[in-house]
Amino acid sequence: MPRLLHPDDFLGSAADIARALIGATLLVDGVGGVIVETEAYDRDDPASHSHAGPTPRNAAMFGAPGRAYVYRSYGIHWCLNFVCRESGHGAGVLIRAIEPTHGLDRMRERRGLENPRLLCAGPGRVGQALGIVHAFNGCRLDQPPFEVWAAAPDVPVSVGPRIGISKAVDVPWRFGLMGSRYLSRPMGLPSKPAKAF
Repeated sequence: MPRLLHPDDFLGSAADIARALIGATLLVDGVGGVIVETEAYDRDDPASHSHAGPTPRNAAMFGAPGRAYVYRSYGIHWCLNFVCRESGHGAGVLIRAIEPTHGLDRMRERRGLENPRLLCAGPGRVGQALGIVHAFNGCRLDQPPFEVWAAAPDVPVSVGPRIGISKAVDVPWRFGLMGSRYLSRPMGLPSKPAKAF
């Protein structure tokens, strides 16, 4: 049986957590699915929102682990991140894509389309399909509206460079479920098996 993840499960490095989240199940008010694509960000990483230190916008990223960090991308879409490491560090995992399995009708209504492959293929789409709002910023991931269930062991994971950034573009901190058709973009080479929680 899968187990519900708790804040202590997010104390590891952003890259380790991003890899381990592949195959986990994310639900927001019962709507969601299997996480198939993530990206890791850390305060020493120039592409990270936390790189320049705490601000009102990124304060949740420096909070306790196992919380949501929600920000608006391009002034349009709310994006969901999971805070990692110890309080004060400033690391997180961007949820880039999920395979929808729960509440598809709600997702279709929110997204205004039918194709299940495109409902959650990209972080803005994930935010819209799951009804992510800024009020979720700083909320615990083990309390309503969130549920995050651990992945099965030995999930096949691919790795590649992150997308849509202009700094640290070659850092291989994008992780995806090997062979998934629900990714935002195709992935690179297979990596080592995901570290189980």
